[in-house]
Amino acid sequence: MLKIGYHASHEQFSPRDLLQYAQNAEKIGFQLITSSDHFHPWSETDSHSGFAWSWLGAALQAIKLEFGIITSPAPRYHPAIVAQAVATLNQMFDNRLWIAVGSGQAMNENIKGEFWPDKQTRNERLQESVNIMRRLWDGYEVTHYGHINVVGARLYTLPSASPNVFGAALSEKTAGWLASWSDGLITINHPDEKLEKLTTTYRSGNPNGELTIKVQLSYAKDLKTAEILAWENWRNNILGGDSQAMLSHPKLFDEAARFVRVEDMRDHVLLVDRPEVLISALKKYKAMGFTRITLHNVNRDQVGFLELMGSDVLPSFKQV
Repeated sequence: MLKIGYHASHEQFSPRDLLQYAQNAEKIGFQLITSSDHFHPWSETDSHSGFAWSWLGAALQAIKLEFGIITSPAPRYHPAIVAQAVATLNQMFDNRLWIAVGSGQAMNENIKGEFWPDKQTRNERLQESVNIMRRLWDGYEVTHYGHINVVGARLYTLPSASPNVFGAALSEKTAGWLASWSDGLITINHPDEKLEKLTTTYRSGNPNGELTIKVQLSYAKDLKTAEILAWENWRNNILGGDSQAMLSHPKLFDEAARFVRVEDMRDHVLLVDRPEVLISALKKYKAMGFTRITLHNVNRDQVGFLELMGSDVLPSFKQV
C-alpha cells in the first residue's frame, strides 16, 4: 500500500518549526514522516542542525504516523548506540520507526577527527554496522572486531519487532550491493532512465525489497520562482555523490556551489507550480513500484507547500 510522506529537513529548519510542520502534515493526510540526521548543514547561510534523535522522541509522541530516519550508524555514532536508540523508540512507540542507512558524509562524520576512508571501506563499515544492530535487536550479546569494534554489548530493552533497515543508494552499483542485506531501497528522484536502472538492479538482487523515494521538489506559484528558490536553498546538494561525501564543512559546500547555475537545478529538483505536477509525479513513482514516496520541498515555503498538498494533491490522489 502506497504511503505519501513529508520530509523533515533538519539542515534547513529549527526542530521547533519542523515539529509544527510534521504535525500539520499529519492533519492534512500525510501517512509518513521522514527525518534527516546531520551534524552540519549543507550551507552556512540561514541553516539549522538540530539533533534528530531528540526530535524523534518528541515527534513520535506528538504524531501517530510511521517515521523513517536517514542516518549513518558509524563513525559519528557507534552502531550499538544507534541500535539502542531505535530499540527504545520502537519499544515506546509500537515499532513505528524504520531507518535508512548510508555510508556517511565527511561533513557530519569528520567532527571526530578520524581519517576519512574510501567508499569501499565505508561500505564495509556500513554492512558491519547493520549486522551488529540486527544481532543486538534480536537479543544477542555481541562481540565483534573489524572496522567497528564491539565488546560484550547487549540490549536489555528490545524493540517490539526487529526494525526495517533500508539501504540508501544514489548509484546502480550501490543499489546492487545493498540488495543482498537490506530490507528495502531508498533513493531520490533521478532522471527516469537512471531510476529505472537503479531499481531494476536492486530488485534483481532482492525481489521482495520495498522501494522508497525521497522526491526533492520546489513549489512556488510559477516555475521560474520555483527554480530560483531551489537554487537559493538547495544548490549545495547537487554537487554529485563523491563531492557530497568528501567535502568536510558547510563553507566548502558554499564555495563549490558558486559554479552551480540556476538552470542546473532542473535535473535534480522537481519544479512545481500547480497540483497536477505533483499528482503526475506520484502516479509515476507508484507505477515504478515505490511503496513510500516522501516529499521534500527544498525551499523555505513549507506552509504554502502543505496547504497545496492538503487542498489539492492528497485528496486528488486518494481518488485515483
